[in-house]
Amino acid sequence: MNRSILAGATISCLCLGLGILPLAAQTPPAAATAPPSGDKSVSDAKPAEKCLTDLHAFSDQMEKDGYWLGGSGFGYGYPMGGYPEATMAGYQSARPGYEVRILVAAANILGHRGQQQACEDVLATTQDLYKRYAADMHNGGGRMADVPGWRRQEIAAALPVTGRDAAFRSDELLGTDVRSAKNESLGSVEDLIMSPKTGKIAYLVIGRGGVFGIDEKYVPVPWGDFKATRNTSFLVLDAAKATMDGAPQVKRDQFANGGHFDQQSDKVDAYWTAHPTDKSGN
Repeated sequence: MNRSILAGATISCLCLGLGILPLAAQTPPAAATAPPSGDKSVSDAKPAEKCLTDLHAFSDQMEKDGYWLGGSGFGYGYPMGGYPEATMAGYQSARPGYEVRILVAAANILGHRGQQQACEDVLATTQDLYKRYAADMHNGGGRMADVPGWRRQEIAAALPVTGRDAAFRSDELLGTDVRSAKNESLGSVEDLIMSPKTGKIAYLVIGRGGVFGIDEKYVPVPWGDFKATRNTSFLVLDAAKATMDGAPQVKRDQFANGGHFDQQSDKVDAYWTAHPTDKSGN
């Protein structure tokens, strides 16, 4: 990979994340107090909806192209876990996928702060970097993955997690993509919740609605409702997006804090009992 591209992206990210530090260090203590009540804080800014919409569309397009697979565990340009139809063309060490991921995160932050032009500028840089990456993959003989076809086969062969002989590892589940029976993206696994009574997995917390794990909403789903594909490439949940939208949410890393497991689990269980999923292996 061209070192100048890597260096430029790295510098850009450092500037976005660290550029305010010298100014902050020079700010007198008196000026570092909260802004007057009449001032608008950054959190009050209206999001740059157009850029955020463009950002989501770009993320979706990368996956459709076949050189970039979804799920927070696989959004690095080419699959880490072994997709048979995708091969790597170069990029043995430094990969543009890392740069794309960081720049997308930067554009997302700018968009939510209402900085439309800055968000679009970063997104344009990201799109240019991705185009070079896709061209390199094509010229290097990397085959585009037939992601929809491959996923349909995996969904058809998925089996209930509770009926599997082999054990699941936490690193096998965290970050794993979750798809509906109709091959719709429902999110990815953010956390595992263990029952204090049985010591077994009770729920998977699904992060959804964000871009590369940013600005997600977190939905607990009973462990027994899932099916696993071969090699746990992704999980299958026979639920519609609308069902997920209406499900109880939790704050990140906040499920059953303070000994309230029974209270929260009753609410979650009641919802999924009223909205049953297909748990069969058919």
